[in-house]
Amino acid sequence: MGQTAHVSADVWTSVVTVVSALSLAAWLWLLFARGFFWRTDVRLPARGEPGAWPPVCVVVPARDEAAVLPASLPSLLAQDYPGRAEVFLIDDGSTDGTGALACELARRHEGLPLTVASPGEPPAGWTGKLWAVRHGIGLARARGPEYLLLTDADIAHAPDSLRSLVSAAGAGGFDVVSQMARLRVESGWERLMVPAFVYFFAQLYPFRWIGGGRAAKRATRTAAAAGGCVLLRAGAAERARIPDAIRDAVIDDVALARAVKGVGGRVWLGLADGVDSVRPYPRLHDLWGMVARSAYAQLRHNPLVLAGTVVGLALVYLAPPVSVVVGAGTASAATCVSGAAAWLVMAGTYTPMLRYYRQPLWLAPLLPFTAFLYLLMTVDSAVRHYRGRGAAWKGRTYARPGAVPEEG
Repeated sequence: MGQTAHVSADVWTSVVTVVSALSLAAWLWLLFARGFFWRTDVRLPARGEPGAWPPVCVVVPARDEAAVLPASLPSLLAQDYPGRAEVFLIDDGSTDGTGALACELARRHEGLPLTVASPGEPPAGWTGKLWAVRHGIGLARARGPEYLLLTDADIAHAPDSLRSLVSAAGAGGFDVVSQMARLRVESGWERLMVPAFVYFFAQLYPFRWIGGGRAAKRATRTAAAAGGCVLLRAGAAERARIPDAIRDAVIDDVALARAVKGVGGRVWLGLADGVDSVRPYPRLHDLWGMVARSAYAQLRHNPLVLAGTVVGLALVYLAPPVSVVVGAGTASAATCVSGAAAWLVMAGTYTPMLRYYRQPLWLAPLLPFTAFLYLLMTVDSAVRHYRGRGAAWKGRTYARPGAVPEEG
């Protein structure tokens, strides 16, 4: 019996050693072959001011946003933009006085002209946010803009934000210029989870591959945008039939970028300076809901993709600390060293994002725990889907692609 247990322990240690080696190999591949996703130096490209500033219309879909509008809308109205610009806030069935508050803020702060409108309930086949965007773009087109800025109601912009976006789009010949807004990191859970959220997004969609250039061989196949701040050339929107072509998309920003690239458009995405989300996620419950409401949609509602994601997350993020513990407990130097090396590379790639968010670097070794929480959120997202509580936006749920939205 004792000999059998000893053999079993040896087999278990050997398996963990192989897994730790695979994890280390995966991290070395991610470090060098995944578009340097971990770097945070992809910012708005070099730009020069145009001879004539093109007209721009800003479209803000809003549903029950009275809590955040006072910190965000005045920043849009105060944009220092030399050309013609106008803001359209689309109040999508709010019950908290969002539309009235927007009008009051416009009277109080003045600045760019503001139009507040309501699109009515979305028809079958439309997600609520994109139905609101469609209504806003329809109103904006009557003004003949060259660019549309699609921005969420919780996003605060620096005074030169619109000016910088338009300059970058014109100088680089981009049809989409999007900035990943700097999310709020004030509560303990925000500090633990938010930088990792952006880190994981960049790992899925390396910014260098999206923007093109000689170093981005896969740029034509990689497309993504950050929905909080998307400057879209109006002509490209018409060619790509935005938003009609993506009307049932839950992760609408990625779908928008893919649609634009699909008609030959150029897309740029990077981290923001001067574009900040003011929406708080003070509790784990709040962050959990943000991720779980749409994570399974990211996996195309495919159980096999979900299973592969769970295995991949376990191999890449959970195996290193487990290997260190097992290696130390069994006196297996190979297991301990390979696990520690993988964990070290993981923490090292995470530190630039922590610096970007001005967070302490001791959070880097905790990334496996954070990844485990995101794994659970992803599984929960699938469970919600199969229970009929699928993706959601501001109280509307979408149990499956193309489903009729339900109020909740």
